[in-house]
Amino acid sequence: MTRKTIIAWGSWISIPITVLALAFGFLGKAEAQSSRPQVQGFKVTILSTMLVGDTNGIGEWGFAALLDVDGHKILIDTGAHPDTVIRNAHDLHVDLSGVQELILTHNHWDHVSGVLTLRRELMKENRNALSVIHASEDIFSSRPSENGERNQMIALRKEYEATGGRFVVHSSGAELIPGVWFTGPIPRIYPEHNWTSSGKILTASGLVEDNIPEDSSVVLNSSKGLVIITGCGHAGIVNIATYAEKHFGNRPIYGVVGGLHLFASTDEVLAWTASKLREFQTANLLAAHCTGVEATFRLREELGLNRKTAVIATVGSSFSSASGIEVGPLAK
Repeated sequence: MTRKTIIAWGSWISIPITVLALAFGFLGKAEAQSSRPQVQGFKVTILSTMLVGDTNGIGEWGFAALLDVDGHKILIDTGAHPDTVIRNAHDLHVDLSGVQELILTHNHWDHVSGVLTLRRELMKENRNALSVIHASEDIFSSRPSENGERNQMIALRKEYEATGGRFVVHSSGAELIPGVWFTGPIPRIYPEHNWTSSGKILTASGLVEDNIPEDSSVVLNSSKGLVIITGCGHAGIVNIATYAEKHFGNRPIYGVVGGLHLFASTDEVLAWTASKLREFQTANLLAAHCTGVEATFRLREELGLNRKTAVIATVGSSFSSASGIEVGPLAK
């Protein structure tokens, strides 16, 4: 056999070896993604939002939701008024006394105003109720204005810690329980401008526009796909979905629940947002708080969803692995 023949044979055999190596690489990646823990069952119940779907509950400009996943309960945000969530939970027969962990998606008053009331009331039954708060860096950063400090989280922190509660501040994403991921600060890959530009935040470089850098979400890894729970989605729902995909791999979005801050968006922005969400195969949308009425209907149309799979959230409405979206009669 000549040297030329040997080289040719070696070149021929290198092709399938390379293909096999790539194939095993992809399989390894797929295996790694599929090996991530998945939640078996979940339910997200809305406890604060603008609309009341029936005779139970109080509507407000705010957001809060109870996540029940595999028997583990986590409260996400606490509404705009001190007593809204505690009253709505009572009306809906939702027991919060066994909930130890609270997630605050960002610093705004319409998401954090119920913290102290809830902690103090629930402590009467269980001293560990809401004794741990997860939040992202910058939730305590100063937001000065002509009328003084705008970030009530600075003062709230001292009062909350005086009750024996503690904050867990995240600089990046963290798995809270198997299959439940707290995003931490979300990279802004796309220029989604989902915040009011009037606010300022104090940084090491001085005062700059406050784009709510601590804005965070919760992502569930379910057998049906990812479920994203947002407070206001100031980071942008496309940025949030992109970050979730990076963490969990190429998985479809089974559901988006919460506020997306699209109520003031133009038709062009809504069309672009829907086009990107289509790429994630978004199957359900329970649009709460600051998403907007018109924005919800536009997203429904653009995503090819219907009145059962893209709905305006009401107090007491829910999204679950067992029943999908359930809302009061007003929102059906």
